[in-house]
Amino acid sequence: MKIYTKTGDKGSTSLFGGTRVPKHHLRIESYGTVDELNSYIGLIRDQDIDTLTKSTLSKIQSDLFTLGAMLATPPEKETLKSGKERLNIYKISDDSIQFLENEIDLMNKTLPQMTHFILPGGHQTVSFCHIARCVCRRAERLSVALNEEETINDSILMYLNRLSDYLFVLARKLTQDLKAEEVKWIPEKL
Repeated sequence: MKIYTKTGDKGSTSLFGGTRVPKHHLRIESYGTVDELNSYIGLIRDQDIDTLTKSTLSKIQSDLFTLGAMLATPPEKETLKSGKERLNIYKISDDSIQFLENEIDLMNKTLPQMTHFILPGGHQTVSFCHIARCVCRRAERLSVALNEEETINDSILMYLNRLSDYLFVLARKLTQDLKAEEVKWIPEKL
């Protein structure tokens, strides 16, 4: 397979199913941001962290590839004329969302109760989690905007929302694991 096709040299690209759209199309922005998020999660996974977290992050990366494929498929191309699904892969579902919720609950059991907002930082690995969380929120905002133009699967929005929560709690867990300081945000008084 050749890596370059030259078909995008004039600023357009193909969605799954062959529809061509400009590279700035909201659908491209949505799954492009999911791809960026996936790269940041890979960066977190490459850090010196526990094996269970690395395994969880690998599953999340796989789910994000699936989510990207779902976003790359316009509604009119989801099924063939025969009625068969065009995208014949596992889809993000309630089980995917429940997996994230279970992981959040497990981590939260070991963490002190939050009493203040927390400033991002304290350790490079923790900062990578906060960057990933922010990119996840951007992917969510773009997907919400896309959903207002063309309906997308509800599971995509729920998964991105829950993943952002997971990344926040993971940052707190890694702060604890790495014996870093969790800096509380205490607003200055006027």
